[in-house]
Amino acid sequence: MSKKVEQRAQELVEKYISKELELVDVDYVKENGEYYLRILIDKEGGVSLDDCEALSRALDDKLDEADIIPDAYYLEVSSPGLDRELKKEKDFIREKGKKILVKLYKKSELGKEFTGVLEGLDEDKNLLINIDGKSHTIEKKDIAKINLQDFDF
Repeated sequence: MSKKVEQRAQELVEKYISKELELVDVDYVKENGEYYLRILIDKEGGVSLDDCEALSRALDDKLDEADIIPDAYYLEVSSPGLDRELKKEKDFIREKGKKILVKLYKKSELGKEFTGVLEGLDEDKNLLINIDGKSHTIEKKDIAKINLQDFDF
């Protein structure tokens, strides 16, 4: 059910999102007994609170009219954050050369969790990562999650 809601919500968002914004992801989840529809957006130079608020207002009535979500839910529109998850092919293109954190389903010779520099994807969509100056290929079926780690405080 959640994938169907996410797909229909994504189609609706794509109709109303402004040209300068990029739709990064749509998630429909149940947490602590409450449903959340999370819309993650980005743009060159970063997303502002005003960007999130404007899209939220534009979508609020449209989502109700479309009646794609049978339960009461909270709408959240936000940036994917500094540690954004990389999912789509365009994420890997855009973030090439940046530090990433990779989590695997099971332990490999590199461990179950490790960091390195994103080199991209191969023709089979497997991850190419540089760890300590050495290139590695990680099969996509083995990857649980990849997050951007290219930030310092």
